[in-house]
Amino acid sequence: MITGLGIVAPNAVGLESYRKNLQVGVTGIKAIPELEELGFRCTVGGEPEMESDMLDTYLSALQQKRIVASGVRYGVVAGLMAWTDSGMEVDKDSPRLPDTGVIMGAGMSGGDIYGAGVVKVNEGKVKRLGSITCPNSMSSSSSAFLGGIIGAGNQVTTNASACASGTEALILGADRIRMGYADRMLCGACDSGSKYVRAGFDAMRVLNGKSNGQPEKASRPLSADAAGFVPGAGGGAYVLERLSSARARGARIYAEVLGGAVNSGGQREGGTMTAPNPRAIESVIQSALKHAQVKASDIELISGHLTGTRFDPEEIKAWARALDRRGESFPYIQALKSLTGHALSAAGALEAVALSLQLYYGFLHPNANCEPIHPEILEVIDEASIPRKHRKVEMRTGITASFGFGDVNACAVLRALNTKQ
Repeated sequence: MITGLGIVAPNAVGLESYRKNLQVGVTGIKAIPELEELGFRCTVGGEPEMESDMLDTYLSALQQKRIVASGVRYGVVAGLMAWTDSGMEVDKDSPRLPDTGVIMGAGMSGGDIYGAGVVKVNEGKVKRLGSITCPNSMSSSSSAFLGGIIGAGNQVTTNASACASGTEALILGADRIRMGYADRMLCGACDSGSKYVRAGFDAMRVLNGKSNGQPEKASRPLSADAAGFVPGAGGGAYVLERLSSARARGARIYAEVLGGAVNSGGQREGGTMTAPNPRAIESVIQSALKHAQVKASDIELISGHLTGTRFDPEEIKAWARALDRRGESFPYIQALKSLTGHALSAAGALEAVALSLQLYYGFLHPNANCEPIHPEILEVIDEASIPRKHRKVEMRTGITASFGFGDVNACAVLRALNTKQ
Protein backbone atom coordinates (compact mmCIF):
# COMPACT_ATOMS: atom_id res chain seq x y z
CA MET A 1 0.00 0.00 0.00
CA ILE A 2 1.18 3.52 -0.75
CA THR A 3 0.57 5.50 2.44
CA GLY A 4 2.83 8.48 1.88
CA LEU A 5 3.98 10.58 -1.07
CA GLY A 6 6.70 13.17 -1.52
CA ILE A 7 7.55 15.33 -4.51
CA VAL A 8 10.24 17.78 -5.57
CA ALA A 9 9.47 18.50 -9.22
CA PRO A 10 10.22 21.27 -11.71
CA ASN A 11 6.57 22.37 -11.74
CA ALA A 12 5.98 22.14 -7.96
CA VAL A 13 7.58 21.27 -4.66
CA GLY A 14 5.13 19.78 -2.17
CA LEU A 15 2.10 17.54 -2.65
CA GLU A 16 -0.64 20.14 -2.58
CA SER A 17 1.16 22.42 -5.03
CA TYR A 18 1.97 19.46 -7.26
CA ARG A 19 -1.64 18.31 -7.35
CA LYS A 20 -2.96 21.78 -8.13
CA ASN A 21 -0.33 22.45 -10.79
CA LEU A 22 -0.99 19.08 -12.41
CA GLN A 23 -4.68 19.89 -12.65
CA VAL A 24 -4.03 23.29 -14.23
CA GLY A 25 -1.21 21.99 -16.43
CA VAL A 26 1.54 24.23 -15.08
CA THR A 27 4.88 23.61 -16.75
CA GLY A 28 8.21 23.75 -14.96
CA ILE A 29 10.36 24.27 -18.06
CA LYS A 30 12.31 27.53 -18.04
CA ALA A 31 15.26 29.18 -19.76
CA ILE A 32 18.62 28.55 -18.08
CA PRO A 33 20.92 31.45 -19.01
CA GLU A 34 24.09 29.68 -17.85
CA LEU A 35 23.59 26.96 -20.47
CA GLU A 36 23.46 29.55 -23.23
CA GLU A 37 26.62 31.17 -21.91
CA LEU A 38 28.35 27.78 -21.96
CA GLY A 39 27.34 27.07 -25.55
CA PHE A 40 24.73 24.37 -24.98
CA ARG A 41 22.46 23.57 -27.90
CA CYS A 42 19.45 23.14 -25.58
CA THR A 43 19.29 26.01 -23.09
CA VAL A 44 15.99 25.21 -21.36
CA GLY A 45 15.13 22.67 -18.71
CA GLY A 46 13.16 21.78 -15.63
CA GLU A 47 14.73 22.53 -12.25
CA PRO A 48 12.84 22.41 -8.92
CA GLU A 49 12.77 25.60 -6.90
CA MET A 50 13.07 24.77 -3.21
CA GLU A 51 12.45 27.74 -0.95
CA SER A 52 14.41 28.03 2.27
CA ASP A 53 11.31 27.38 4.39
CA MET A 54 10.81 24.07 2.60
CA LEU A 55 14.38 23.05 3.37
CA ASP A 56 13.96 24.17 6.97
CA THR A 57 10.84 22.02 7.27
CA TYR A 58 12.68 18.80 6.50
CA LEU A 59 16.38 19.44 7.15
CA SER A 60 18.16 20.88 10.16
CA ALA A 61 20.80 23.57 9.69
CA LEU A 62 23.52 20.94 10.11
CA GLN A 63 21.89 18.60 7.60
CA GLN A 64 21.66 21.42 5.07
CA LYS A 65 25.42 21.95 5.40
CA ARG A 66 26.07 18.23 4.87
CA ILE A 67 23.54 17.54 2.10
CA VAL A 68 24.53 19.98 -0.62
CA ALA A 69 24.30 18.15 -3.97
CA SER A 70 21.11 19.28 -5.68
CA GLY A 71 19.92 15.83 -6.76
CA VAL A 72 20.68 14.31 -3.36
CA ARG A 73 18.71 17.09 -1.67
CA TYR A 74 15.78 16.46 -3.98
CA GLY A 75 15.74 12.80 -3.01
CA VAL A 76 16.13 13.38 0.71
CA VAL A 77 13.47 16.10 0.90
CA ALA A 78 11.03 14.06 -1.22
CA GLY A 79 11.70 11.02 0.97
CA LEU A 80 11.14 12.89 4.23
CA MET A 81 8.03 14.51 2.78
CA ALA A 82 6.62 11.06 1.98
CA TRP A 83 7.64 9.78 5.42
CA THR A 84 5.79 12.54 7.27
CA ASP A 85 2.86 12.44 4.84
CA SER A 86 2.39 8.79 5.81
CA GLY A 87 2.03 9.80 9.44
CA MET A 88 5.46 8.62 10.52
CA GLU A 89 7.75 10.77 12.63
CA VAL A 90 11.46 11.53 12.49
CA ASP A 91 13.07 10.95 15.88
CA LYS A 92 16.85 11.04 15.95
CA ASP A 93 16.87 9.51 19.43
CA SER A 94 14.63 6.54 18.59
CA PRO A 95 15.96 2.99 18.21
CA ARG A 96 16.53 1.79 14.66
CA LEU A 97 13.51 0.45 12.80
CA PRO A 98 14.39 -3.15 11.86
CA ASP A 99 11.28 -3.62 9.70
CA THR A 100 11.74 -0.40 7.70
CA GLY A 101 14.05 -0.01 4.71
CA VAL A 102 14.95 2.48 1.99
CA ILE A 103 15.38 2.06 -1.77
CA MET A 104 16.05 5.40 -3.44
CA GLY A 105 16.95 5.11 -7.09
CA ALA A 106 19.54 7.48 -8.47
CA GLY A 107 21.57 8.32 -11.53
CA MET A 108 24.00 11.20 -11.33
CA SER A 109 22.21 12.92 -8.45
CA GLY A 110 25.49 14.30 -7.12
CA GLY A 111 26.66 15.42 -10.54
CA ASP A 112 27.13 19.07 -9.63
CA ILE A 113 29.35 18.25 -6.65
CA TYR A 114 31.28 15.53 -8.47
CA GLY A 115 31.77 17.68 -11.56
CA ALA A 116 33.05 20.62 -9.54
CA GLY A 117 35.33 18.24 -7.66
CA VAL A 118 36.87 16.90 -10.85
CA VAL A 119 37.71 20.46 -11.89
CA LYS A 120 39.50 21.04 -8.59
CA VAL A 121 41.42 17.78 -8.94
CA ASN A 122 42.54 18.70 -12.45
CA GLU A 123 43.71 22.06 -11.10
CA GLY A 124 45.76 20.32 -8.42
CA LYS A 125 43.47 21.44 -5.61
CA VAL A 126 42.71 18.03 -4.09
CA LYS A 127 42.97 19.31 -0.53
CA ARG A 128 40.19 21.79 -1.23
CA LEU A 129 37.59 19.14 -2.00
CA GLY A 130 36.49 19.06 1.64
CA SER A 131 34.62 16.39 3.54
CA ILE A 132 31.28 16.74 1.75
CA THR A 133 32.35 15.56 -1.70
CA CYS A 134 32.15 11.79 -1.17
CA PRO A 135 28.89 11.73 0.84
CA ASN A 136 27.23 13.85 -1.85
CA SER A 137 28.56 12.23 -5.02
CA MET A 138 27.88 8.53 -4.44
CA SER A 139 24.92 6.83 -6.13
CA SER A 140 23.76 5.75 -2.68
CA SER A 141 23.94 9.22 -1.13
CA SER A 142 20.20 9.87 -0.87
CA SER A 143 19.43 6.40 0.47
CA ALA A 144 22.24 6.65 3.00
CA PHE A 145 21.16 10.07 4.27
CA LEU A 146 17.51 9.00 4.45
CA GLY A 147 18.33 5.75 6.22
CA GLY A 148 20.19 7.62 8.91
CA ILE A 149 17.60 10.34 9.37
CA ILE A 150 14.64 7.98 9.85
CA GLY A 151 16.66 5.22 11.51
CA ALA A 152 15.93 2.53 8.91
CA GLY A 153 17.25 -0.83 10.08
CA ASN A 154 16.21 -2.99 7.14
CA GLN A 155 17.72 -2.91 3.65
CA VAL A 156 19.01 0.54 2.72
CA THR A 157 20.16 0.59 -0.88
CA THR A 158 20.09 2.32 -4.25
CA ASN A 159 19.03 0.98 -7.62
CA ALA A 160 20.47 2.60 -10.72
CA SER A 161 18.59 1.69 -13.89
CA ALA A 162 18.65 5.06 -15.63
CA CYS A 163 15.17 6.33 -16.50
CA ALA A 164 13.57 3.14 -15.15
CA SER A 165 14.98 3.65 -11.63
CA GLY A 166 11.94 5.24 -9.98
CA THR A 167 9.44 2.68 -11.25
CA GLU A 168 11.86 -0.14 -10.49
CA ALA A 169 12.30 1.12 -6.91
CA LEU A 170 8.53 1.03 -6.45
CA ILE A 171 8.44 -2.60 -7.60
CA LEU A 172 11.47 -3.63 -5.53
CA GLY A 173 10.03 -2.09 -2.38
CA ALA A 174 6.62 -3.69 -2.87
CA ASP A 175 8.22 -7.07 -3.56
CA ARG A 176 10.33 -6.87 -0.41
CA ILE A 177 7.21 -6.33 1.66
CA ARG A 178 5.28 -8.97 -0.24
CA MET A 179 8.03 -11.54 0.43
CA GLY A 180 7.97 -10.80 4.15
CA TYR A 181 11.41 -9.20 4.38
CA ALA A 182 10.09 -5.82 5.56
CA ASP A 183 6.91 -4.21 6.84
CA ARG A 184 7.58 -0.75 5.48
CA MET A 185 9.78 0.65 2.69
CA LEU A 186 10.58 4.24 1.76
CA CYS A 187 11.22 4.22 -1.99
CA GLY A 188 11.61 6.59 -4.90
CA ALA A 189 14.27 8.13 -7.11
CA CYS A 190 16.14 11.39 -7.68
CA ASP A 191 18.45 13.07 -10.13
CA SER A 192 20.10 16.44 -10.63
CA GLY A 193 19.89 19.05 -13.34
CA SER A 194 23.62 19.66 -13.19
CA LYS A 195 25.28 21.14 -16.26
CA TYR A 196 27.76 18.29 -16.02
CA VAL A 197 24.90 15.81 -16.41
CA ARG A 198 23.12 17.69 -19.18
CA ALA A 199 26.27 18.27 -21.20
CA GLY A 200 26.55 14.64 -22.28
CA PHE A 201 22.98 14.51 -23.56
CA ASP A 202 23.40 17.85 -25.29
CA ALA A 203 26.49 16.53 -27.07
CA MET A 204 24.48 13.50 -28.24
CA ARG A 205 21.98 15.92 -29.83
CA VAL A 206 19.01 14.11 -28.27
CA LEU A 207 17.71 17.29 -26.60
CA ASN A 208 15.32 19.80 -28.13
CA GLY A 209 17.48 22.73 -29.17
CA LYS A 210 14.80 24.29 -31.38
CA SER A 211 12.54 25.80 -28.71
CA ASN A 212 14.93 27.81 -26.58
CA GLY A 213 12.87 30.95 -27.16
CA GLN A 214 9.68 29.27 -25.89
CA PRO A 215 10.64 27.18 -22.85
CA GLU A 216 7.06 26.40 -21.84
CA LYS A 217 6.46 24.79 -25.26
CA ALA A 218 9.76 22.92 -25.53
CA SER A 219 8.75 19.54 -24.10
CA ARG A 220 6.44 18.03 -26.71
CA PRO A 221 5.66 14.32 -26.15
CA LEU A 222 3.10 12.81 -28.55
CA SER A 223 3.51 15.74 -30.94
CA ALA A 224 4.42 15.65 -34.60
CA ASP A 225 6.66 18.64 -33.81
CA ALA A 226 8.66 16.86 -31.10
CA ALA A 227 12.36 17.59 -31.56
CA GLY A 228 14.01 15.79 -28.66
CA PHE A 229 13.53 15.62 -24.92
CA VAL A 230 13.96 18.48 -22.47
CA PRO A 231 16.07 17.63 -19.40
CA GLY A 232 14.52 17.95 -15.97
CA ALA A 233 15.46 17.11 -12.41
CA GLY A 234 13.86 16.34 -9.08
CA GLY A 235 12.86 13.63 -6.68
CA GLY A 236 9.76 11.59 -5.95
CA ALA A 237 9.11 9.18 -3.09
CA TYR A 238 6.52 6.81 -1.69
CA VAL A 239 6.07 5.00 1.61
CA LEU A 240 4.98 1.41 1.05
CA GLU A 241 3.63 -0.79 3.82
CA ARG A 242 1.50 -3.78 4.57
CA LEU A 243 -2.25 -3.27 4.54
CA SER A 244 -2.48 -4.56 8.12
CA SER A 245 0.12 -2.06 9.28
CA ALA A 246 -1.52 0.83 7.44
CA ARG A 247 -4.97 0.05 8.81
CA ALA A 248 -3.66 -0.53 12.33
CA ARG A 249 -2.40 3.03 12.56
CA GLY A 250 -5.21 4.57 10.52
CA ALA A 251 -2.97 5.63 7.66
CA ARG A 252 -4.32 7.13 4.45
CA ILE A 253 -3.96 4.76 1.52
CA TYR A 254 -3.39 6.46 -1.84
CA ALA A 255 -3.22 3.25 -3.83
CA GLU A 256 -2.26 -0.40 -3.76
CA VAL A 257 0.72 -1.65 -5.76
CA LEU A 258 -0.94 -4.64 -7.40
CA GLY A 259 2.22 -5.84 -9.13
CA GLY A 260 4.94 -5.03 -11.58
CA ALA A 261 7.70 -6.33 -13.78
CA VAL A 262 11.16 -5.42 -15.02
CA ASN A 263 13.04 -6.67 -18.06
CA SER A 264 15.60 -5.75 -20.68
CA GLY A 265 15.40 -5.59 -24.43
CA GLY A 266 18.94 -6.91 -24.63
CA GLN A 267 19.73 -4.16 -27.16
CA ARG A 268 18.30 -6.45 -29.82
CA GLU A 269 15.36 -6.26 -32.27
CA GLY A 270 15.64 -2.50 -32.64
CA GLY A 271 16.68 -1.87 -29.07
CA THR A 272 19.95 0.00 -28.51
CA MET A 273 21.74 1.77 -25.69
CA THR A 274 19.45 4.76 -26.22
CA ALA A 275 16.31 3.24 -27.77
CA PRO A 276 14.10 0.54 -26.22
CA ASN A 277 13.28 -2.75 -27.89
CA PRO A 278 9.54 -2.40 -28.76
CA ARG A 279 8.92 -6.12 -28.17
CA ALA A 280 10.50 -5.93 -24.74
CA ILE A 281 8.21 -3.03 -23.87
CA GLU A 282 5.21 -5.08 -24.91
CA SER A 283 6.51 -7.98 -22.82
CA VAL A 284 7.14 -5.97 -19.63
CA ILE A 285 3.63 -4.49 -19.79
CA GLN A 286 2.04 -7.91 -20.19
CA SER A 287 4.22 -9.36 -17.42
CA ALA A 288 3.18 -6.55 -15.07
CA LEU A 289 -0.49 -7.24 -15.80
CA LYS A 290 0.02 -10.94 -15.16
CA HIS A 291 1.86 -10.34 -11.89
CA ALA A 292 -0.85 -7.90 -10.79
CA GLN A 293 -3.59 -10.34 -11.84
CA VAL A 294 -5.27 -7.59 -13.80
CA LYS A 295 -6.93 -7.77 -17.19
CA ALA A 296 -5.85 -5.38 -19.90
CA SER A 297 -9.46 -4.20 -20.09
CA ASP A 298 -9.23 -3.04 -16.44
CA ILE A 299 -6.61 -0.38 -17.21
CA GLU A 300 -8.17 3.08 -17.21
CA LEU A 301 -5.10 5.30 -17.25
CA ILE A 302 -1.59 4.91 -18.65
CA SER A 303 1.31 7.00 -17.41
CA GLY A 304 3.64 6.61 -20.35
CA HIS A 305 7.39 7.08 -20.64
CA LEU A 306 6.81 9.38 -23.67
CA THR A 307 9.79 11.70 -23.90
CA GLY A 308 9.17 13.86 -26.95
CA THR A 309 11.45 11.93 -29.29
CA ARG A 310 10.94 9.96 -32.47
CA PHE A 311 10.17 6.87 -30.37
CA ASP A 312 6.84 8.16 -28.99
CA PRO A 313 4.74 6.61 -31.82
CA GLU A 314 6.52 3.27 -31.32
CA GLU A 315 5.73 3.36 -27.62
CA ILE A 316 2.04 3.95 -28.34
CA LYS A 317 2.02 1.02 -30.74
CA ALA A 318 3.66 -1.18 -28.10
CA TRP A 319 0.99 -0.22 -25.54
CA ALA A 320 -1.73 -1.01 -28.07
CA ARG A 321 -0.26 -4.43 -28.83
CA ALA A 322 0.34 -5.25 -25.16
CA LEU A 323 -3.19 -4.30 -24.10
CA ASP A 324 -4.82 -5.35 -27.38
CA ARG A 325 -6.74 -2.11 -27.27
CA ARG A 326 -6.91 0.42 -30.11
CA GLY A 327 -9.04 3.26 -31.30
CA GLU A 328 -11.84 4.22 -28.93
CA SER A 329 -11.09 1.31 -26.59
CA PHE A 330 -7.62 2.63 -25.75
CA PRO A 331 -7.29 3.99 -22.16
CA TYR A 332 -6.40 7.56 -21.27
CA ILE A 333 -2.67 8.12 -21.70
CA GLN A 334 -0.49 10.85 -20.25
CA ALA A 335 2.97 12.27 -20.79
CA LEU A 336 3.97 13.97 -17.53
CA LYS A 337 7.24 15.05 -19.16
CA SER A 338 5.29 17.66 -21.10
CA LEU A 339 5.04 19.53 -17.77
CA THR A 340 8.28 18.57 -16.03
CA GLY A 341 10.75 17.65 -18.73
CA HIS A 342 12.59 14.36 -18.51
CA ALA A 343 13.94 14.07 -14.97
CA LEU A 344 16.16 11.13 -15.99
CA SER A 345 16.47 8.65 -13.09
CA ALA A 346 13.78 10.55 -11.17
CA ALA A 347 11.27 10.48 -14.04
CA GLY A 348 9.46 7.31 -13.01
CA ALA A 349 9.16 8.53 -9.43
CA LEU A 350 7.59 11.84 -10.46
CA GLU A 351 5.17 9.89 -12.65
CA ALA A 352 4.26 7.34 -9.97
CA VAL A 353 3.43 10.16 -7.54
CA ALA A 354 1.29 11.86 -10.19
CA LEU A 355 -0.54 8.62 -10.97
CA SER A 356 -1.20 7.94 -7.29
CA LEU A 357 -2.63 11.42 -6.77
CA GLN A 358 -4.88 11.11 -9.81
CA LEU A 359 -6.26 7.76 -8.71
CA TYR A 360 -6.86 8.98 -5.17
CA TYR A 361 -8.37 12.36 -6.01
CA GLY A 362 -10.09 11.32 -9.23
CA PHE A 363 -8.73 13.59 -11.95
CA LEU A 364 -6.74 13.63 -15.17
CA HIS A 365 -3.96 16.12 -15.72
CA PRO A 366 -3.64 17.57 -19.22
CA ASN A 367 -1.00 16.70 -21.77
CA ALA A 368 0.72 19.92 -22.80
CA ASN A 369 2.21 20.78 -26.19
CA CYS A 370 1.00 17.61 -27.91
CA GLU A 371 -0.67 19.39 -30.81
CA PRO A 372 -0.44 18.53 -33.57
CA ILE A 373 -0.57 14.94 -32.40
CA HIS A 374 1.78 12.71 -34.35
CA PRO A 375 -0.19 11.13 -37.24
CA GLU A 376 1.22 7.67 -36.56
CA ILE A 377 -0.25 7.86 -33.06
CA LEU A 378 -3.70 8.77 -34.37
CA GLU A 379 -3.56 5.74 -36.65
CA VAL A 380 -3.54 3.59 -33.51
CA ILE A 381 -5.55 5.36 -30.82
CA ASP A 382 -8.42 7.82 -30.65
CA GLU A 383 -7.61 11.47 -29.97
CA ALA A 384 -9.98 11.37 -26.99
CA SER A 385 -7.48 9.11 -25.18
CA ILE A 386 -5.07 12.06 -24.95
CA PRO A 387 -6.56 14.55 -22.46
CA ARG A 388 -5.70 18.19 -23.18
CA LYS A 389 -7.66 19.67 -20.27
CA HIS A 390 -8.10 18.86 -16.60
CA ARG A 391 -10.97 16.46 -16.05
CA LYS A 392 -12.57 14.99 -12.96
CA VAL A 393 -12.74 11.25 -13.61
CA GLU A 394 -13.13 8.55 -11.00
CA MET A 395 -10.72 5.72 -11.83
CA ARG A 396 -9.56 2.61 -10.04
CA THR A 397 -6.68 1.11 -12.01
CA GLY A 398 -3.68 2.75 -13.63
CA ILE A 399 -0.37 1.57 -15.03
CA THR A 400 2.98 3.34 -15.25
CA ALA A 401 6.07 2.40 -17.21
CA SER A 402 9.61 3.65 -17.67
CA PHE A 403 12.13 2.68 -20.33
CA GLY A 404 15.73 3.46 -19.48
CA PHE A 405 19.11 4.05 -21.07
CA GLY A 406 20.62 0.64 -21.77
CA ASP A 407 17.30 -0.85 -22.97
CA VAL A 408 15.98 -1.60 -19.47
CA ASN A 409 12.29 -1.41 -18.60
CA ALA A 410 10.00 -1.31 -15.57
CA CYS A 411 6.21 -1.32 -15.35
CA ALA A 412 3.87 -1.21 -12.33
CA VAL A 413 0.11 -1.46 -11.82
CA LEU A 414 -1.65 0.65 -9.17
CA ARG A 415 -5.21 0.51 -7.90
CA ALA A 416 -7.06 2.98 -5.72
CA LEU A 417 -8.75 1.46 -2.66
CA ASN A 418 -10.48 4.67 -1.68
CA THR A 419 -10.93 7.93 -3.53
CA LYS A 420 -11.24 11.45 -2.20
CA GLN A 421 -13.38 13.64 -4.42
